[in-house]
Amino acid sequence: MAELRKISAINTDRPAKVHPSAVVDSRAELDCGVVIGPGAVIGPEVKIGADTWIGPHVVLDGRLTLGARNRVFPGACLGLEPQDLKYRGASTEVVIGDGNTIRECVTINRATDDGEKTRIGDGNLLMAYCHLGHNCHLGNGIVMANAIQVAGHVVIEDRAVIGGCVGIHQFVHIGSLAMVGGMTRVVRDVPPYCLVEGHPGRLRGLNRVGLRRNGLDSQEGGELQQLQEIWTLLFRSTHVISRGIELARKKQLMPSAKHLCDFLEGSISKGRRGPMPVTTSIN
Repeated sequence: MAELRKISAINTDRPAKVHPSAVVDSRAELDCGVVIGPGAVIGPEVKIGADTWIGPHVVLDGRLTLGARNRVFPGACLGLEPQDLKYRGASTEVVIGDGNTIRECVTINRATDDGEKTRIGDGNLLMAYCHLGHNCHLGNGIVMANAIQVAGHVVIEDRAVIGGCVGIHQFVHIGSLAMVGGMTRVVRDVPPYCLVEGHPGRLRGLNRVGLRRNGLDSQEGGELQQLQEIWTLLFRSTHVISRGIELARKKQLMPSAKHLCDFLEGSISKGRRGPMPVTTSIN
């Protein structure tokens, strides 16, 4: 294999290294320690942060900003035009944070209208063949298994975990520390801290394993106990969710329970699809 060639970078102490077979536009900005693999194509409006590795045959195009220490595996295509019939050539953007792992053949489209962005935070893992549509916003520490198809305008909050072969409808909002089981059809919002599974998807209860792994203790009087009490009040009582939220807010809520109530208020407000229905089995 041919040796990597050095190319001018923002920091000349550690210049970027580009494989001879890669095509890098002279206007692209490569920070120190960037490595570009064979056959990769880097467009003129691409900015790549320090110590990011771009694997073989990756395509980076459009207004795309990658932070530091990202790893982009072979065949990924980031920053290309949205798959949206309303797109009319607007100068939109994809912004990706630091420390993300983007596996083989992942596609991430830029936004549709002027001034809009597709955003991804830090420390996320997107496994092979995932697709993120236009105007999606992802937080931090999210794990997305293989072949997840995410439509436009989807929001996924921090540390959510999504199983493989999942389809997510446009405008859906998935809350923090939620768990979505593999092959679930997600057509409505997934509340934070909850477990969703099935086709069509149903709320099964709290994501107890994920909550404990992330430090929500199960001791008496702890956040996990209060979350379970509030979840039961919201989803297992005879009144509607809005009334359950009113009753919950009369308590002194810990941060996680308050976030759950805030999320549900937004989900049932005008213009949102509302949360997933609850299964008839008790969790």
